[in-house]
Amino acid sequence: MKRLFLSAALPAIALSLAGTAHAGSDKGPARDKKFFQSVQGEWVGPGEIVAGKYKGTKFTCSFTGTTPDGKVGMSLDGGCRVGVFTQKMSATIEQKGRGYRGTFMDGSEGQGLDIISGNVVDGSKVILAINRKQLNGVMQARVPDENSMHVTVSVRVDKQLVPVIGMKLTRVDDTAVGAIAKN
Repeated sequence: MKRLFLSAALPAIALSLAGTAHAGSDKGPARDKKFFQSVQGEWVGPGEIVAGKYKGTKFTCSFTGTTPDGKVGMSLDGGCRVGVFTQKMSATIEQKGRGYRGTFMDGSEGQGLDIISGNVVDGSKVILAINRKQLNGVMQARVPDENSMHVTVSVRVDKQLVPVIGMKLTRVDDTAVGAIAKN
């Protein structure tokens, strides 16, 4: 039962990562490009379903982020694990006009989600609108420093956005694994 819910919930997690990064004080397209490029690399971390029937379910994710040549956006490949179950995931987001659009897995026409709009808000936050048939929601990612991301996925219930998934990811490709002191 948890596996079925996780298959539905994890697309939102991966989708949330598709727009997560750290940007400088630039504005416009240069800021956005820098924002997405900073997500390149390896990310891992725990997450938890924080509301609903499966509240308290914990999972761990691992993703590799890349950026497309000549375009503003990014792709993520990886997966998330709950106990012995692993769900493979991929997400792609690209600039379309003044916002962003993309898909998680095969989009809402298949088993995934569509990214229907989104904008890099400032140097530490991005917001993306997500959709799958009657499910509408948003993902907000906050980047407190260049090596961590805090992600919240919320769904619309009546006229309110209710947080349902929270994640904390850590960059693992640029972290120091040891140090040698100078004499």
